[in-house]
Amino acid sequence: MTKPRPYRPYPSDLSDARWALIEPVLTAWRAEHRTGALPIGRPPEHDLRTILNAILYVDRTGIPWRHLPYDYPP
Repeated sequence: MTKPRPYRPYPSDLSDARWALIEPVLTAWRAEHRTGALPIGRPPEHDLRTILNAILYVDRTGIPWRHLPYDYPP
């Protein structure tokens, strides 16, 4: 079994300052959808920041989703 490589940030990743602005909104959205009258889907497996970084990577590089680097969640 191989060990995961340490994560090296991409130029498209959010800075800590930008994440500090966005994180409360995304966390509240996730909590609302998990604890509402009808919780939808499975419990979250992946970090919201990592998911947003993957979205930004695709947006900024123009690659197809299937070509995402393996550093990002499936």
